[in-house]
Amino acid sequence: MKVQQGYQNFYIYSGVSPHSGDSFHLFLPESDTDMMNLFLAEFSQVFPDREILFLLDQARWHKAKELQVPPHITLVYLPPYSPELNPVEKLWKWLRKEVTHNQVFKTLHALMDGLQRELRTLTPQDFQRLCHCSYL
Repeated sequence: MKVQQGYQNFYIYSGVSPHSGDSFHLFLPESDTDMMNLFLAEFSQVFPDREILFLLDQARWHKAKELQVPPHITLVYLPPYSPELNPVEKLWKWLRKEVTHNQVFKTLHALMDGLQRELRTLTPQDFQRLCHCSYL
């Protein structure tokens, strides 16, 4: 069995509407307040005319004092240690199963390319199905 050990990584920041299936994804090198600010700024530019309710876990970079939240975005924090309540977690689970499970990628860029390619093939209906939550 092929095994590739390594310590390179990246982070996918995503916003998905379980109702409309609209989505936005940004691949970033870190998970910190600066990257969250970048994501929120870019997300805000894609959906400038919408009032957005963003569900987040309580990661420290989601709640940092330095976080710059655009005026039309409201952040709502889920209870601690409750990933099952976060609709986008269903997308991550699906991507792990369908794209990365039992795969060895030669480079970090190959992994990123595979994930980006798969995200681009998903339709709004796919995102609705994958991120559906009965409580929303």
